[in-house]
Amino acid sequence: MFETRNPAKSGQVIASYSPNSPAEVNAALKVARTAQRIWAEQGAASRERTLSAFVAALQDRAEDLAEAITMEQGKPLGEARGEVAKSLSESRFMTAQILAPIGEVMPSARPGVRSWTMRRPRGVVAGITPWNFPVLTPLRKVMPALAFANAIVLKPSELTPKAALIIENCARENLPGGLVQCVIGGVEVGRALIGDGEVDAITFTGSVEVGRGIYRMAAENLTEISLELGGKNPAIINDTGNLDGCLDQLFNAAMICAGQRCTSISRIIVAEPLAEAVIAGLARRAEAAVVGDGMTDGVTIGPLISAAHRDKVAAYVAAAEKDGARLVTGGLPDADRGLDDGYFYLPTILAGVRPDSRIFQEEVFGPVLSITTYDKFDDALSLANSVRYGLSSSLFSERQEVVERFLAESQSGMLHVNHGTTPDSHMPFGGIKDSGVGAPSVGRSAAAFYTTEHAAYTMPKA
Repeated sequence: MFETRNPAKSGQVIASYSPNSPAEVNAALKVARTAQRIWAEQGAASRERTLSAFVAALQDRAEDLAEAITMEQGKPLGEARGEVAKSLSESRFMTAQILAPIGEVMPSARPGVRSWTMRRPRGVVAGITPWNFPVLTPLRKVMPALAFANAIVLKPSELTPKAALIIENCARENLPGGLVQCVIGGVEVGRALIGDGEVDAITFTGSVEVGRGIYRMAAENLTEISLELGGKNPAIINDTGNLDGCLDQLFNAAMICAGQRCTSISRIIVAEPLAEAVIAGLARRAEAAVVGDGMTDGVTIGPLISAAHRDKVAAYVAAAEKDGARLVTGGLPDADRGLDDGYFYLPTILAGVRPDSRIFQEEVFGPVLSITTYDKFDDALSLANSVRYGLSSSLFSERQEVVERFLAESQSGMLHVNHGTTPDSHMPFGGIKDSGVGAPSVGRSAAAFYTTEHAAYTMPKA
């Protein structure tokens, strides 16, 4: 048995769970194999109606899902509701893809031959998800899998399984039996799920280090893989006619989920003439944020996920100060803030961050913004691209030549100009470099992972 606890009140046990055994994982995979065949044999219109009913059931449980997120993960309830709403928006888009055209009719190279491409479901998908988005990330795997006629066995993080089990319950009540199943536990359950080649595809969201291990296991069986990994996302502030609007967006992009998300802005790279105003503006926003229990009205930033993670964030900040960075505001809360029961870390602004420091190069995964200045835009692009990650990046500029260079040269899978890093529900979500492997998980391009492509040739007679 293991317990989950409220990260805002570390003494509060939320739920107890029994981890699945390897034998139970294997049994789930066998059930999924049968369910997938039945699901794929249904007509597309029938699958669309069934999946729409599943999404409607999730909508009916929206408040339960949001409360589960806040109680186990810690983010403010309003933010958790936003996560659920975004998840349902993406789910509706993927449901619509069931009836969208797929494949192409191709010109024939030979008289009398008809040539085209078609796609088939992969089969059984294994989905492994992290703790920071307990609804959004699981549904980003469940919905494309089902839309393209697969079955899925999902292993949510053992820190936040409550929401995933609500999703599984809705599936059990609205979908063919065994089509969506959860297995609960730690590393042993993950190995049982993907280690013996029983799945046809593996989709994982999490750290680079764990992703590398899963990649190696998938390679042993030549299993199709999709990895969504870390980020060290830059925002370049080159010029702007609305600095307050710019800083509002970037502060929000940095502090959602207390900075515990792969698309968080964590590096501000600012033109030297704007630096003083940017530092002061971000500091004001950090000091105005309300840190506390996510179930309390008015709280805008919740706790970190664990004491160990809080200590890791604090160590990054301490190392940055040792490297010469200036702590403008933030850090561990004082005892008089009334935050002793949870894993809180105040929104933190660091100025004068050196490009060779760890906090500039490595993913902190906390509410920490580092600020570095530049003189020439060439330097800004070089700084932005100087890390091993390539997930998301942002530019604020009203100069067309600067925008064009950013779009052509920023080494990120998702590029944002004059706004933060929130993706749309129908657009591809994925990174390059160490931030991702395989097809994006959202949007039409998800078909490249969840289906196999086949070339077909037919003649009227042999």
